[in-house]
Amino acid sequence: MTPFFRLVVAGALALLVQPALAFEVAEPAVATFDVDTTGLPPPPAGEGNPYRGNAQAAEIGRTAFNQACSRCHGIDAINKGQVGPDLLKMDRSCPRIADPVVRQLCVLDQDDFFLKSVQDGKTRVGVVHMPAWKEVLPPAAIWTIRSFLESSSR
Repeated sequence: MTPFFRLVVAGALALLVQPALAFEVAEPAVATFDVDTTGLPPPPAGEGNPYRGNAQAAEIGRTAFNQACSRCHGIDAINKGQVGPDLLKMDRSCPRIADPVVRQLCVLDQDDFFLKSVQDGKTRVGVVHMPAWKEVLPPAAIWTIRSFLESSSR
């Protein structure tokens, strides 16, 4: 085989295997997650994270994160080369904004992005990089995870 032909074959194999590997990485171990949000108020729709700064919610979120998210993002969100992005770095931009009104809009936008990302997952070019969790985690559980990540951010 010529080097060019080997390269073409290797590229074709990579294209065939990549979706299978991505699916394997992204496929959650779907089970019933026991996220007990009793004692937290029900989250209102469309107003950002209702549990921001709530220590009880952050601790519930830590448990939920370790059950549902740590496979791809690391235990306690400490990413040591896992396939998912380092979620402790996601909130770096908003605190740098000087105008408090614009800063708050930035935080609300990131809240909305986080909720939709977890609920709907991430699929690019037909490859599932993160599964949708809306059938597994209710919004209250997702907000507790967001609170945990915010309380742990670097």
